[in-house]
Amino acid sequence: MLRGTEVKAIREGRANLTDSYVRLKKNEAFLVGCHIGAYPAAGLNNHEPLRERKILLHRSELDRLIGKVREQGLTLIIPKLYFKEGRVKAHLVLARGKKAHDKRATLRERAVKKEVERAMKRHKGR
Repeated sequence: MLRGTEVKAIREGRANLTDSYVRLKKNEAFLVGCHIGAYPAAGLNNHEPLRERKILLHRSELDRLIGKVREQGLTLIIPKLYFKEGRVKAHLVLARGKKAHDKRATLRERAVKKEVERAMKRHKGR
């Protein structure tokens, strides 16, 4: 459930979904951590950028998602927002968090990549 200024700000590309996720509580879904910047033309009637926003879903869809999250330990995230017939839609995705050993491997790969880039820069500078 979005306010008018939020929809206009999203239309201008002011939404940031980084670190946002969906929290399920009392058989309802809420988008948490999504930053929707202020709409400049709204003046004093602007919205709060980081408020929790209720996601409107059909009951059967919501029950299915709640079951997957509780049973399998998955997390609901929203990778993108889009417009369809003038309404803002959210693409919901079930995701599994990384294990500790996966995180270590990713950090190792990132460090090696940085080292290679530094070596390439030094080599080009000569």
